[in-house]
Amino acid sequence: MTNAGPGSHGGVRGPAFHGPSRAPTVAVMDVPNLPDNPQDDIEAYVGLARQDAEDQARERGWTTVRSLPPGAIITMEYLAGRLNFEVKDGEVHRTWQG
Repeated sequence: MTNAGPGSHGGVRGPAFHGPSRAPTVAVMDVPNLPDNPQDDIEAYVGLARQDAEDQARERGWTTVRSLPPGAIITMEYLAGRLNFEVKDGEVHRTWQG
């Protein structure tokens, strides 16, 4: 057997792969009950000092409170019970859930 160069399979040939014979299926699973977010007016945090906003959010039932500077690079996965603050100069400028 000879090597024909980069990307070569050494001259070994087999049957062509044509993919699965039918579309794959996903078994039906029970979806866990996700916790609800607290019933809260999240816009009420805008204008508050960062620490005051974080303390109030935790008192109102948010399990995770995240304070970020403007333009921070973050992951966008949704996390129930999380409240995000965009904080500039120590003050909350924007809020969003998840």
